[in-house]
Amino acid sequence: MGGNTQKHDSDITKTKSYSSDSYTEIAEKCTECMKCVAECDFLKKYGSPKKIADSSLSGDSEYLKYSFECSLCGLCDSVCPCGLKPADMFLAMRCESVNLGIAPFKAHSPILSYEKKGTSKLFTYYSIPENCDTVFFPGCTFTGSRPESTMAVLDILRKKDFSTGIVLDCCCKPSHDLGRMDYFNSMFSEMRTFLLESGIKKIIVACPNCHKVFSSYGSPLEVITIYEVLADSEFSSDKPLLKSSSITIHDPCVLRDCTKIHDSVRKMAAISGCTLSEMKHSRERTLCCGEGGAAGFLDKELADSWKVKRSKEAGNNHLITYCAGCSNKLGGLVKTSHIIDFVIDSEKALTGKTKVSKAPFTYLNRLLVKWKIKKNDKSPITRERNFSPGKGKKIIGL
Repeated sequence: MGGNTQKHDSDITKTKSYSSDSYTEIAEKCTECMKCVAECDFLKKYGSPKKIADSSLSGDSEYLKYSFECSLCGLCDSVCPCGLKPADMFLAMRCESVNLGIAPFKAHSPILSYEKKGTSKLFTYYSIPENCDTVFFPGCTFTGSRPESTMAVLDILRKKDFSTGIVLDCCCKPSHDLGRMDYFNSMFSEMRTFLLESGIKKIIVACPNCHKVFSSYGSPLEVITIYEVLADSEFSSDKPLLKSSSITIHDPCVLRDCTKIHDSVRKMAAISGCTLSEMKHSRERTLCCGEGGAAGFLDKELADSWKVKRSKEAGNNHLITYCAGCSNKLGGLVKTSHIIDFVIDSEKALTGKTKVSKAPFTYLNRLLVKWKIKKNDKSPITRERNFSPGKGKKIIGL
């Protein structure tokens, strides 16, 4: 086992300041035009961002709890004519809840347990070959639900550059979105430090949430999606064109501002020959699938209202997305495929014959992927992560 770093800079990740300043800006500048309320059932339930900000500033702690029902999808930010970011305020409320000991709630135990497993020695593995400066970071859900695709993508990347490494780990976005910033900062910083000290400069991700975390907190690490890599590779499919089929693209909400990724996925989908029909809410105005912000753990009906809206907009079109979580969430209401499944075998994806695993088999799949990578691995830098944050101090939210 090589490359273990002894030094840990707890301040290396500069966590954004999510504080009551967010409340003040919304309270002062929100005109209550109600454009965001018209788009969001959460705001319809609790009122305009200004109303929520005013209540929070007055000391109404109930609104702190309500923030955990927000999906943090950012659609309110996208439609705001004043350029405000209510989603940042709702995250600030979550952070304050954790600091006050109000949260996280017992209902969040499953997602936090999932995250903890993902960062454990059992499920993590780092393989950094000689002269490696780029690693594939497939993420938890993609690896578990699509182990064969994970290995296929790694094979594609290593055919382009044999020195490409792979990191099986969790970016800890669940803790981030639940306001557990001390824990998130410790865990992500330790990973980031290790990667930088191991000579890594670029992260290739499959998961939109991982992209969000690395792009927000990973500098100077460069982050890019596998979809951009594949789209720029001018790949082609030897499968027959499916011109009679109609598809539509669901853009994950955490990537709503990433035009190049939107374009790359559409370029990948185009090789099938299917007719692409855009939904009313796409790209920067996309809808949450219902999984965002772990909102469903406190109000399942409210969270599920998002996937109902999305299924109605999709209509009879086959839905293509590039988030394994979105694919799982939406698959129960509308025919849905991950773009990687789609480009590997469009016909199989459209007919629902793609093999996609669900829990608890996803855990076994992650272990099998680790075993396949670890078997005969001769990389000079490898590790199974065994880091516990907050030794000697209390980490709020644990």
